Amino acid sequence: MRLLVVEDESDLAVALVAGLGRAGYAVDTAATGAEALEKLGGTDYDLMVLDINLPDIDGFTLCRRIRADTDAADLRILMLTARGGLPDRIRGLDEGADDYLVKPFALAELLARIRALLRRDTGGGSAVLEVGDIVLDDGRSWARRGERELSLTRKEFAVLRYLMTRAGHVISAEELLDHVWDENTDPFTQTVRVTVGTLRRKLVVGDEPPVLETVIGRGYRIREPA
Repeated sequence: MRLLVVEDESDLAVALVAGLGRAGYAVDTAATGAEALEKLGGTDYDLMVLDINLPDIDGFTLCRRIRADTDAADLRILMLTARGGLPDRIRGLDEGADDYLVKPFALAELLARIRALLRRDTGGGSAVLEVGDIVLDDGRSWARRGERELSLTRKEFAVLRYLMTRAGHVISAEELLDHVWDENTDPFTQTVRVTVGTLRRKLVVGDEPPVLETVIGRGYRIREPA
């Protein structure tokens, strides 16, 4: 999943990128509201972590603008701010935020809230995904097929998570690149093909047909059980 962190404190932004990246998310950053709007105009983010105290426009105003934009109206927004008073929390939610977390915060709680918000898009009620005999625990960052635990890189885990939330649907390489890799990735790279290839091999069981299929000319699909 691809996240946008809107935070003008550079040290915190760097820490968030590191922490969210370790959890398998692709993370871009913006230090101002204007920069955030520019990036939102060019990228289909899954979720935005938004500070209120920005140097140009405040987070409340930015949130309201985003909700008025039909192209970004479904974006999940988590406000992350030092302004913890009840009026601020109420205003943030009324302006369109999906959740509100006060600084200082524990990274584990932030990750849990992000997982909960992202599950709303896929109708999931748990951090554990199951497709056939593949089980992925997003909260504990492990996956297995049958009784065999899978040894996956962060990107392989992220690709598997994205495909499992859309099991049965063909996902293009471009969509995977947009949602699993960040803005620093060369769009002409073969990283999607290579990552999917190594993930497919790790999911193979004996002589069974691959559960991760390539649909020629269209993309990739996790095969649902019959």
